[in-house]
Amino acid sequence: MTITSLPQQAPAPRDSALRRRPLTWFFTLAMALSWLAWTPYILSGNGVGLWHWTFPGGALGSQLLGVLPGAYLGPIGSALLVTAVTEGRAGLRVWRGRMTKLRVSWFWFLVVALSVPLALTIATVALTEQNPVLPSAAVLAAYVPGLLLQMITTGLAEEPGWREFAMPRMQSRFGPLVATLVVGVLWGAWHLPLFLTEWGGGPDADPAHVLAFMGTTLAFSVVMTWVFNRSRESMPLVMLLHTSVNNFFSVAWSDMFPSAESGATTYAFLLASLAAALVILVTTRGRLGLRRPGAPVPAAG
Repeated sequence: MTITSLPQQAPAPRDSALRRRPLTWFFTLAMALSWLAWTPYILSGNGVGLWHWTFPGGALGSQLLGVLPGAYLGPIGSALLVTAVTEGRAGLRVWRGRMTKLRVSWFWFLVVALSVPLALTIATVALTEQNPVLPSAAVLAAYVPGLLLQMITTGLAEEPGWREFAMPRMQSRFGPLVATLVVGVLWGAWHLPLFLTEWGGGPDADPAHVLAFMGTTLAFSVVMTWVFNRSRESMPLVMLLHTSVNNFFSVAWSDMFPSAESGATTYAFLLASLAAALVILVTTRGRLGLRRPGAPVPAAG
């Protein structure tokens, strides 16, 4: 009698857990890697002061040396790692395609570039009852260079993770509204350790500002999702939307509203985001620009 040996079961690949739960791994790594990299900044004189050393270069230097490395390491780093492991070169090609998708009508870029400062200006006027001052020539000259810098810092660090990696996968499983709410909350929570530093007001930061910030990330995520879907996933346009907010507040806002308190920016952003999110939710009936299966593809250019 011949005894046939049973085939041995192949060992599970080491990356099987990551393949089964790519979103869980992305969110976990994005948080953990950024928070770990931000620890020296939080402990330094720019933060809680346990480490008696201050990052050089003033506010800009601390942003570039203290905040930016962790921002790059978290969302974009985690997105690239998880995509490479779970989808290989094909997934990286899709990722690169979204990141370089410039075949969108110039009208979209013009609308985003103009509507963001307009909305934030109107929201600031409504909150402070102050009329804006015409920006100086120096501010106008610095606005576009500042926007380009924000695109390769804030925009490139954050959006390839939260919007490019997470949103398509979340929308396919949970629909656009639930996906936006989850990503919005996690995107906001990712920033929370920075509120212990000068970035967010330091250890004595007003809790109301923190809550307002979390509400803003949730409402603004609705706007971000709509632009992402309506432009057929053009990441340059999504990054422009995000960085237009940062650039306006960093370059132009204080020049236009010289007597307004700096904390007003938090609530102006919240008000503008809530208003825009409400309009989008009502007009799209919660679809946020995501077309239904079988529906014709809307023109983006």
